[in-house]
Amino acid sequence: MAIDKVAYWIDIANEDLEVAEDLFKAKRWLYVAFMCHQVIEKTLKAYWNAVREDEPPYVHNHRRLAEGSGLYDKMSDLQRRFLGQISNMNIEARYPEYKTGIARSLNEEKSREIIDETKQMQLWIIREFSPETKPSASSETTSE
Repeated sequence: MAIDKVAYWIDIANEDLEVAEDLFKAKRWLYVAFMCHQVIEKTLKAYWNAVREDEPPYVHNHRRLAEGSGLYDKMSDLQRRFLGQISNMNIEARYPEYKTGIARSLNEEKSREIIDETKQMQLWIIREFSPETKPSASSETTSE
């Protein structure tokens, strides 16, 4: 596990989550969703670095990152649905019509839901690779 790279991706994902919360307070729904997209992308790249020796690809495709790291198969249907939903929030280089369409689908309630689901997904991903959350063989007990 490349701990420094994992920490790097988690740190910037956490910063992006803070920005999403600030944008929520400013009622900038489109950018809340985009920052949540960034949180999941960067957390997936942290997971990639935790479980693989190579670098994650320079892509913004959440599913590709999850599949390439072996995480996609561990996801529930609900998590996969959210992954697809948040992947569509990548507005970085999109045409104005695309941004407008996404913006129309967002409001305060939907944006709060996206932030909350992002937090849940991020925590789940981190728990999947974090040694602190994995039971060790020495901590397992047997009953006789």
